[in-house]
Amino acid sequence: MPVSAVLFIEKRPVLAGGEREGFVMCSSGTVFNHVGLCVTDRGRSRRFYQELLGFGFWWEADVPDAGADQLLQLERPVGLHVTYLIRDGLVLELLDYSQRSVAAGGRRVMDQVGLTHISFSVSDLAAVLDNVEALGGSVLERTVSRHSAMIRDPDGQLLELLSDGWLAAALPHP
Repeated sequence: MPVSAVLFIEKRPVLAGGEREGFVMCSSGTVFNHVGLCVTDRGRSRRFYQELLGFGFWWEADVPDAGADQLLQLERPVGLHVTYLIRDGLVLELLDYSQRSVAAGGRRVMDQVGLTHISFSVSDLAAVLDNVEALGGSVLERTVSRHSAMIRDPDGQLLELLSDGWLAAALPHP
């Protein structure tokens, strides 16, 4: 395996038995790994996802430019710092670049090809919505209903919030 592909795995904490914490394989050899978000202020984004949506801190690292430049297809200097947050098995990777300018892309819409949003189930939708703006996000007021709402994180990433009531009425997971 090329060094750049191993870069992130090798920095994960090692447990007493020698296995990597959180590194899980399944019979197919393919598992979901993480969602990566480029952010403008990692502290602000970390607070948003931890305090609003219940993510816990997992680990973070400064990634060497050698390897990161190839994997990410960016010119040096890259200056990448990654912060990994985790909730219910979902790993969120916050990418913060100290050596380059980052700019917000265009606002994605639901009928545009590609990733449209990230969805979270929350136990108290009203309480979560009450705290979005205080943590740097915004509520898309026209989308708010009893069981769902759309919000944007501090960098404009579209997030869908679904209440547990909606989840209970949905079809059971396979």
